[in-house]
Amino acid sequence: MLVTDSSAKTDQRKHPRDPNAPRVPRQTEISSTRRTLVMLAMALGAFAIGTTEFVSMGLLPLIAHDFGMSEDSASILISLYALGVVVGAPVISAVTGKLPRRRLILLLIAFLLVGNLFTALAPNFAVLVIARFVAGLPHGAYFSVANLSAASMSPAGDRGKAMAFVGMGLAVATVVGVPAAQALGQAMTWHAAYLLVVIIALATMVLLYFLMPHMTKMQQTSLATEMGALKNSQVWLTVFMGIAGFAVMFSIYTYITWTMTEVAGMDAKWTWAVLMAYGIGMTLGNGAGGAMADRNMDGAILIALTCMLGLAVAFYFAAHNAWTGALVFGVLAFFGSVLVPSLQLRLMEVAGDAQALASALNQSALNIANAMGAAIGGIVVGAGFSYNSTALAGAALALVGVSLWFVTMWDKRRIMRRDPEAFAPKVKIVEQS
Repeated sequence: MLVTDSSAKTDQRKHPRDPNAPRVPRQTEISSTRRTLVMLAMALGAFAIGTTEFVSMGLLPLIAHDFGMSEDSASILISLYALGVVVGAPVISAVTGKLPRRRLILLLIAFLLVGNLFTALAPNFAVLVIARFVAGLPHGAYFSVANLSAASMSPAGDRGKAMAFVGMGLAVATVVGVPAAQALGQAMTWHAAYLLVVIIALATMVLLYFLMPHMTKMQQTSLATEMGALKNSQVWLTVFMGIAGFAVMFSIYTYITWTMTEVAGMDAKWTWAVLMAYGIGMTLGNGAGGAMADRNMDGAILIALTCMLGLAVAFYFAAHNAWTGALVFGVLAFFGSVLVPSLQLRLMEVAGDAQALASALNQSALNIANAMGAAIGGIVVGAGFSYNSTALAGAALALVGVSLWFVTMWDKRRIMRRDPEAFAPKVKIVEQS
């Protein structure tokens, strides 16, 4: 079966209404410089998503005060955004398989813009709740398309680094975007923080419109093909490894303020420095993770999970001092980010023709882990244990992740013995002339 990106059908002719309009090039026709610019534009979109996702946590007091409710009640905004990601990532990826990737990524970033615009202009809390759910829907699908596009444009040995390049936008958002939006929201109103995201999303959309090529090497897929990922044991085992690994981070991250102030005795005004250490660790880990994924993705996953296990235990003891606690927390963030590109690349490798849905499931795993890690940490604290004891719960989750790695490798060998071509794409992609 021959499959092409249908948006390439007009590649060989000028726009019918404007004979002087330049055509959009194919991905095989762009220079390495333009490829880098495209990935920068996609990273900017990731920056917008990271900012809108994480800044809401810091804006909750302002939002709660504005609508006359408690922060606990307002926190449903965080849950609804995460629900939007979990639902939107697989659903959008599964049903848009035949849509050209260039067109799809533009629609997704427009979707993100609209969701955040509705958030900023919400006249009441009910509309705000709906707006946050809508804003979360394109989150996972955007990362799926952006990661697959970056990998498709890059040489085979650089796909991990290409995906890490795009993901760097999310990491940098935790260091720069979230504090900037937080400061803007506190200086003006919380509405201004989301308007900042709207502006970033608009800039991304304009850049992608002018820079993004037709992705002629990326296959079209049907709903049935994408749903085939759900019958793949390697896809599920990889997703479960991701949930376990990411939950390690969130079991500690969710309670980090209380851990550092109540256990380490740190003044609350220095919380920003601890979160900065986390953001720097994420940024550095994302870059290192891309290179490690290209070298040995399965090995990188095991290294990351094993180090997270040791670091979670170390944090339990290190958290009694603000300096050592912040340092270990930052290194833990480093290995948490190392995990992401390898898991993303692994899902691409084992999914066959269902790469879009499989890639999106990684984003669902991240948000499921967010809720699960926070819930498990809450059980630990609710049982009367100290806040740093959440790290031991995280260590247990990391141990589950390491165990799943060995099960995954056993299952992979079993499948390969039966069918050496089990994970190879079944659809041949041919560019149109």
